[in-house]
Amino acid sequence: MLADKSVLFQTHIGFGGAFTEAAAHTFHRLGSKNREALVRAYFDNEVGHGYTLCRTHINSCDFALGNYASVEQAGDTDLKTFTLDRERREILPLIKEALAATREKVLLFASPWSPPAWMKTTERMNEGGKLKPEHRAAWAEYYVRYIREMEVEGLSIWGITVQNEPAATQPWDSCEYTAEEERDFVRDHLGPALKRAGLSDVKIIIWDHNRDMLVHRASVAYHDPEAAKYIWGAGFHWYVADKFDNVRLLHDAWPEKHLLFTEGCQEGGPHIGEWALGERYARSIINDLNHWTEGWVDWNLLLDETGGPNHVGNHCSAPILADTRTDTLLFQTSYYYIGHFSRFIRPGARRALCATTSDAVEATAYLNPDGTLAVVVMNPLEHNTNIELSVGNDRSLIQQPARSISTFVYPA
Repeated sequence: MLADKSVLFQTHIGFGGAFTEAAAHTFHRLGSKNREALVRAYFDNEVGHGYTLCRTHINSCDFALGNYASVEQAGDTDLKTFTLDRERREILPLIKEALAATREKVLLFASPWSPPAWMKTTERMNEGGKLKPEHRAAWAEYYVRYIREMEVEGLSIWGITVQNEPAATQPWDSCEYTAEEERDFVRDHLGPALKRAGLSDVKIIIWDHNRDMLVHRASVAYHDPEAAKYIWGAGFHWYVADKFDNVRLLHDAWPEKHLLFTEGCQEGGPHIGEWALGERYARSIINDLNHWTEGWVDWNLLLDETGGPNHVGNHCSAPILADTRTDTLLFQTSYYYIGHFSRFIRPGARRALCATTSDAVEATAYLNPDGTLAVVVMNPLEHNTNIELSVGNDRSLIQQPARSISTFVYPA
């Protein structure tokens, strides 16, 4: 296995997770000691993961306590009744505590799952539907208003995704866009609205859905110069199929555009203590990074012992779960596997050339701004494997235990 820091690729933005209402509600059910421990575990850059890239939701998502929107009054296209009162209850206090726990800048991006029900063809936030054509302009201004109201709260929005999972009709908060509809909304409404508001520095991220259709969907917008000029890049999730090659293909076709993993979690309940969860995370992170992804964001930062709360029963796992009956934090294998990357690959790092000689080993390498080189190696097999790791003039023979992950840090 070879790692060569003289050959460098994309610059890394950061790792992180999502501030959902479910995470915030669970957080506030903990005692003060565990609330502090949770925040430090994720955001402290000395004893924790040092997260620097996080997501939150505009209006409700499935991991909320129910449907809600910042403008509930039907027909209020001027957004006179816009409010973040719901977020002020639990989400914003969690975000502010998290940001106070780190000395590094945390980039925050926001995603809508659905416009308010009255803006949609179905008059419902759940079960798909589309944005009514007559409300496209108002919906674009809704993003602007959200960003400005977050600024009033002392929170800067680094980026927005146009729509979470726009190709899916979900039992929960969802809204459908074809590739052409998403392109046109960005070109004719969202991009111009941000520009008029002096928010052109806010990154617009399209797709925000699975890797399988990443190239198909992004290419429609990228082929339109007027739409593409507003778009920073494409976000993607890991559900349905791995299709890591699609990530590389999109970069190869449009190398000036950026790639961001915006969501991934283990579905179907909490999966407490399962080792395979961590391996799923590591495999995705290694392959996404090696295929030009610039940042990697987990889904819920925290869930309860049921894998919720979720207002439609779509329970999932999270790297840290809380048994709210006993006020106990349950650290999952996914937490520790993520740490092998987030603690040693820091914002501003450059991916370095890294090659393995066996399918049994998966690896990536990054040159950090301080000159250290971090090499992450995973052995997913059921037996130990011997690896000769070559870094410059250094040759190390290491035995990677069965089903394990290691990070090797080389000094500057």
